[in-house]
Amino acid sequence: MENNLGLKIREVVSIFLEKTKDKEIQIISHFDTDGITSAAIMIQTLKYIDRKFNLKIVKSLDQNFINSLQKNKIILFLDLASGSLEHIKNSDLEEVFIIDHHEVAGKIPENVNIINPHLHEKQKISSSGLTYLFSKEIDSKNKKFAKLAALGMIGDRLEKEIEKYEILDDPEVKIKKGLLIYPATRPLNRVLEFSSSPYIPGVTGDIKGVIELLCDAGLNPVKGKYKSLLELDENEMEKLVTSILLRNPLSENKKIIGDVFLIKLYNQLEDARELSAKINACSRSGRSDVAIQFCMEVSSAKKNVEKIHSKYKQELISSLELVQKIDSEEVSSVEKIIGENFVIINVKNKIKDTMIGTVASILSNSSIYKEETTIIAMAFNEIENKIKISARNVGSRGRNVREVLDRVITLIGGEVGGHEFAAGGTIDKEKEQEFLECLKRNLEIEMIKI
Repeated sequence: MENNLGLKIREVVSIFLEKTKDKEIQIISHFDTDGITSAAIMIQTLKYIDRKFNLKIVKSLDQNFINSLQKNKIILFLDLASGSLEHIKNSDLEEVFIIDHHEVAGKIPENVNIINPHLHEKQKISSSGLTYLFSKEIDSKNKKFAKLAALGMIGDRLEKEIEKYEILDDPEVKIKKGLLIYPATRPLNRVLEFSSSPYIPGVTGDIKGVIELLCDAGLNPVKGKYKSLLELDENEMEKLVTSILLRNPLSENKKIIGDVFLIKLYNQLEDARELSAKINACSRSGRSDVAIQFCMEVSSAKKNVEKIHSKYKQELISSLELVQKIDSEEVSSVEKIIGENFVIINVKNKIKDTMIGTVASILSNSSIYKEETTIIAMAFNEIENKIKISARNVGSRGRNVREVLDRVITLIGGEVGGHEFAAGGTIDKEKEQEFLECLKRNLEIEMIKI
């Protein structure tokens, strides 16, 4: 990969190895799958070259947090900080490294070495992919971390870009064509009951609806057990797809059929989307330590992950059901504002702030809203007295949601980060109504521009 990005990685690796010879490294990484896999690759890489380090997993960055970091340590941000350059500039940090793929905001300070594809023809690669290339540049033996890079790429929905970065050379990453409902390795009835991507109205979270769908598709249990997706023959797969499309009329066949990535973890091939869901469940449940151990295949972590994920799935299904009921009288003290090609869903304290981004992503990938609809979801963080905001676009066209959030939050104060079609931010709780009014005005103005 001898392009500008590849040359930059080589340059930064050289500087990093020199600067870290006799200094401790403070790693700060994001808490989603991409951030966790990035951290797992990095800490194992640093162990092999005998560097001292500490790791902290965070949801977001703000000025206070950056100011609290020890000034004499080497600070290494993973999957973070491209939108916090001004905060870094205003801190007294001596040496900062950033490996990130989010949009760059502001001028790069002199004490910052940054690897970011937005500075190099906007190549599409996740932070875990960049961290893998960084690790491999340090030592070619680190090719064994390719499966973690693939997992992070899939977690950030960049699976179509994996083949560009030699990640698929790993024998522990397999691809099969199939229905894009996960996990492809588990019995169909359980998979459909907890299907959140896609979210299937009348089926997700409803075991009766699941059995009806499978019956309509002519798929019956054998000796009390349903087949997995990978076990279906071509005829059975066609019938299942037809039954799903009948319940999801806005979906298209091409959107629910595609490449299923299988990754070997704990010596067993697993659906990468399920592995990503487990990692996210841990981090969003406050157990990012377990998620890191899981990626490193620590034996004690596997059972813990299963328990956390099972509980998280139940909470997620309940959250989706609540969002669907907002318009009814059953749900009070929450609101939904619907405009031209946008919907604002303010769940307040009814859904955890750590879950609202997942809910927004699921809604954006469902058939509930039409293409180009902007979904803005909000939830309270009662401990920090903040509001978490998640913005998503339905499909691959429409508003630049990061720019929309940036315009609004710059006016009222807060933090913003993300991408063109998936962004997030935080504001103080007392600014809730001011944010809603300003956001609505901006979305309506943006609609006129479109």
